[in-house]
Amino acid sequence: MDIDKRIDAARPYLLSLFRMVVGLLFACHGASTVLGLFGGPDGGRPDTGAWPGWWAGLIQLVCGILVFVGIGESGTRVAAVLGSGSMAYAYFTVHQKHALWPIENGGEPSVMFCWSLLLIAALGPGAWSLGRVTARSLQGGSPRSLAAEEHDRGKDRDRAPELT
Repeated sequence: MDIDKRIDAARPYLLSLFRMVVGLLFACHGASTVLGLFGGPDGGRPDTGAWPGWWAGLIQLVCGILVFVGIGESGTRVAAVLGSGSMAYAYFTVHQKHALWPIENGGEPSVMFCWSLLLIAALGPGAWSLGRVTARSLQGGSPRSLAAEEHDRGKDRDRAPELT
């Protein structure tokens, strides 16, 4: 088996691992803001309901958890888009006014979360997700067979359409 085939076979699983890591880190970021966990945010926790800090933290916490578990194809994508948008908002309203480049204005985490979550929204949850396990158990199959089906659909999607 050549390297391209191995990478293609691993793609849905690597995507799931990427989604889980990004979701977990995003949820931790939100838990720090909203719950004061992990040392809390720089500058202290915002008051409950305070705009935009507390609400941003809540979005991070909830969307991070939903992305981490892969709440389903649509649910994961919606949570990722919402999280991505909140990070774009944070970058342009909090960081951009201090300097042009993220390295200068402290906005690297916002940019990385924004683009990582947007990628998850575009590619979906991958092979391992709560939504896939739930769907497969309701249909009486295994999660692995669903991942194989996704891999096969990906091959069909990558093929050029036939001209008639």
